[in-house]
Amino acid sequence: MAFQRSHRLNLLRLVVLLLVALAGIKFLFRDSFTLELHKHVSKDSGFWGDTGDIVQDIIPQSQVLEVPPAKIISLKQKQQVPRDVSATEMRLVHLDLKGAAPKVSYLEQVFPLLSQLGANGVLMEYEDMFPFKGELEILRSPYAYSEEDIERIQQLAEQHKLEVVPLVQTFGHVEFILKHEKYQHLREVERFPNSFNPHVPDTLALLKSILSQVIEKHRRSTWIHIGADEVFHLGEGMDSKNWMSHNKGDVGTMYLKHIKEVLGFLTAQYWGLRVLMWDDMLRKISVGALRESGIAKHVSPVVWFYAPDFEAEQIVPFLTKYVESGFEAVWFASAFKGTTGPAQAWTPLSYHLKNHLSWLKVMQAVPRLAPLRLQGVVLTGWQRYDHYSVLCELLPVSIPSLAICLQTLVNGGFTEDAKRKVLDVLGLESVQLEQSTCEGRGAFPGVEIYHMVEQVNGHLKESILKALEEESAIKGWFSPYHRKRQFGNPRNMESFGSKVLKLHDDWESFVRDLRAQLDRIYFPDTVEEWMEENVNPYLDQLRDLVRDYRVIIRLNGRPKAT
Repeated sequence: MAFQRSHRLNLLRLVVLLLVALAGIKFLFRDSFTLELHKHVSKDSGFWGDTGDIVQDIIPQSQVLEVPPAKIISLKQKQQVPRDVSATEMRLVHLDLKGAAPKVSYLEQVFPLLSQLGANGVLMEYEDMFPFKGELEILRSPYAYSEEDIERIQQLAEQHKLEVVPLVQTFGHVEFILKHEKYQHLREVERFPNSFNPHVPDTLALLKSILSQVIEKHRRSTWIHIGADEVFHLGEGMDSKNWMSHNKGDVGTMYLKHIKEVLGFLTAQYWGLRVLMWDDMLRKISVGALRESGIAKHVSPVVWFYAPDFEAEQIVPFLTKYVESGFEAVWFASAFKGTTGPAQAWTPLSYHLKNHLSWLKVMQAVPRLAPLRLQGVVLTGWQRYDHYSVLCELLPVSIPSLAICLQTLVNGGFTEDAKRKVLDVLGLESVQLEQSTCEGRGAFPGVEIYHMVEQVNGHLKESILKALEEESAIKGWFSPYHRKRQFGNPRNMESFGSKVLKLHDDWESFVRDLRAQLDRIYFPDTVEEWMEENVNPYLDQLRDLVRDYRVIIRLNGRPKAT
């Protein structure tokens, strides 16, 4: 009897010890349990759940790559453990830095806003803003970020649970490289700086150097985007024509050969790094060629389409093609700015909202294409159409559009919840989609620039042209003829002088304030370019008229100059 009591007591002690041990293990690994729960919730809570808060903490499945163990150890020593994003769709906000790259101090304000609105990553297209060094230093803009800036950007992203995905163009859109005399011999067509000649050995060697420098400064990143879109004039160079003739190939197989070389370098040197590429060039290539190339094992295509109204049926054929070609995952790319004209200064809200609503229709079709998976969406925000074009809408001007588009993806539509979130986060009273205007003072980063650009866009040109072209006294007594010969009657000139001088003073005061606000966010080259393109063409006309007015009125009606 005593033995049985002793045995029961020992069993009870053992159970208590096990419970204590389990509680301790659960406490130590509580984040892991929480993440597993989130994974299941994400899968069951609809196609597009609000999972942005957990992306940064999850660990990824590794790519199956044959690389030397020493290489893996070396990378692990330098790089943090990669994060798994397979259980959640990513929403990357594209920051196109080839124009109007903001100061890091502005990104300090923007990154928390992105996270709050539902983004969980940023696609950083540095171009010449990256601090290239050594032989590549020629590629740097005079205002390029410093190495400390790049590190600060990543710290900010990590702080606000944003994955940083660097984008490095590796085939087309390399004007910032090929404009330099040093690299002109790498052009596909000698006259045009758009695309690389893939047959010159120096091309791949240069790309390896560029990729290595960027990746070395992004050791936290588990993704890289290699661009590869719009490879204009590929196949038109003499080397390409000779290659196609000797190899019985076409532009598609030549394109894939180069992409395969780039991917081969990345997979051999950077174990576990996932790769994205724009898909437009792949659309023209046959399933057989894609399968034979083997690139589907190492890269995910990003299917981009920026029109406001389109149907899923327009995109599904591309997706079907990618399934048949062996791709297991795709990304989609929408646009929140920069796709409605190369010189667009004001963001059309309805246009970009419709683009995202159309993409939601495509997302509903993805489950029918199993085993193809949607890994994420890139909300592109183009700042230039290419390295040589003028600036599109500035980022502060486009923040309402970005907020609307992000919340539309998060909520599966521009629902009442989405609208409330946009207004609350941005500090606005209302948004007029068709008029592309916002009511209320606003409380988002750069809101002062938003309101001031609205004035420039809506009133500067109109008010000046009205004064110069519709004022009958100016047309009758202060025409270009009068001004050229410094000939005018002070009596008639005074009838419009005070009005014109006040208009001039008001706009000059406004522009000083605008320049001060732009200087807070942008580097001097951006400020000058934006003013030259959007303000000076109109204000200079008024300035010239006021200058001539002040000179001629002091002449007291003297005879005209001959």
